[in-house]
Amino acid sequence: MNLADMLSYADIGQLSRIATTYQCECNGNSKNDLIQSILSTVNRRDVFEAQIGAMKLEDLRFINSLLFDARDAFSLEELIARVQQSRFSHPEAEVQPNVMNASVGSESAASEPKKSRSTKAKSKPAGKTKASKEKPQPEAGPRDTISRFKQYGWLFNGYAGPDRYLFQVPADLKERFKETMGRRLASQVIYADEEPHAYRDEQMLIGEDVSQLLTYIHLNEIALTSDGAMYKRNILQLLELFGVKEQLPGKGEWRFGYGRRIKDYPNRLSLLYDYCYYKGWLAETETSLILTPAGKERQAQKMPEPADKLYQFWLRLYKGPVPNIRAIVHWIDKLGSRWVKAETVLNTLTPYIKPFYYDQPATILEQRLISMMMHLGLLRIGEHAEYGQVIRMTPLGRTIVAGQSIEDEAIILNR
Repeated sequence: MNLADMLSYADIGQLSRIATTYQCECNGNSKNDLIQSILSTVNRRDVFEAQIGAMKLEDLRFINSLLFDARDAFSLEELIARVQQSRFSHPEAEVQPNVMNASVGSESAASEPKKSRSTKAKSKPAGKTKASKEKPQPEAGPRDTISRFKQYGWLFNGYAGPDRYLFQVPADLKERFKETMGRRLASQVIYADEEPHAYRDEQMLIGEDVSQLLTYIHLNEIALTSDGAMYKRNILQLLELFGVKEQLPGKGEWRFGYGRRIKDYPNRLSLLYDYCYYKGWLAETETSLILTPAGKERQAQKMPEPADKLYQFWLRLYKGPVPNIRAIVHWIDKLGSRWVKAETVLNTLTPYIKPFYYDQPATILEQRLISMMMHLGLLRIGEHAEYGQVIRMTPLGRTIVAGQSIEDEAIILNR
């Protein structure tokens, strides 16, 4: 439902609180007047952008986690978990990124709704403030954040049955959030006016290498180590057959969380292997790697695997360590509509990425997301004479990301 629909189901108490937040001048006893005044105020672009511009970084992370979720409704427990996930320390987190302009206001304007004359809201006298200034204000809890978003009219409870205990973001506000955030983030990156002198494009290669992997296993007897991994000789032979060459993981390198074979194989090969394993095409016996009957049938087709299928698998596989992967991929897609300086994309998006054990946000964005998107054929990485490394989405990538319709649960592959 859109904002107007949700307002019509809200009680007059909630409407009054929203009207107070936006300082609406209307008859506080008339539900119709309240709805019309709220809609006319919220629909003003300057008001909406001012609200977004004054939001704290953790609130921006929170709303981003809701905008790209496949579900429309969330329980209170889920929202509390999302708020908690949005609160993490980060070097850039201390500075609010790119406040749109000085007229937006301070963070306190975002966290404390202003009182409106129209709703006759009265506040208690402040009294002496000396003692209160000496005491640090306690950090707002997740429930306070959720309550504040309700007062902005950004979250609504259901109105009947079990939906009463679920929360929704109005559909039209979701799109406005995306548009406003898109302009905000785009203002922080640098675009190249000219094409790079060279770039790397791997469109369609990973799909062909699925067939290469199955054929190699079909034609060779592949022994496995005691840990169930292929020996180095087989890995090197496979990499020679693939359309993209990779370096073997270094000894002692920290590799965990991005698939069941990420510690044994390079990133791209690990994804290919885990995909085939998840599809039921591979079987690991105590001593060897073989194709299952379904794998033999698939190998006989000798057809490349569709890129969108691999993309969907990658999103779900990496969602465990990168819970907001869907949002980050969306912003890479938007920022990469033309050649853009990679460093500025990293600086813009890393504040929205939570560290994963020893993987820092910059490493996650560069190696786990951007590099893998290149391997999936979604984007190109180039070298520009003036801007250094630049990136741009491929036509295939823009189509796949725009048309995604996938299950949202993370994939966990057990050994």
